[in-house]
Amino acid sequence: MFVVYFFENKNLLLTQLLQRVPSVGENLKIKGRKGKVSSVTNVDEQKFQVQIVLETVNKNKLAAVVDNSKKKKR
Repeated sequence: MFVVYFFENKNLLLTQLLQRVPSVGENLKIKGRKGKVSSVTNVDEQKFQVQIVLETVNKNKLAAVVDNSKKKKR
């Protein structure tokens, strides 16, 4: 069993006790966000730090634009 610390930049996202350490380039999903492993460093015999690059979330603002022609005019 390995203790794996998941970091985005210098922010700790998650700490898990895992059977297998993720490899570089592996796709992961942490806290509902997709990411890719950029580097893995061995801190101790059973402690690993994993750097992750998370995908940016693009929020569409098209839903905010509403067709006002169908609204009732007063």
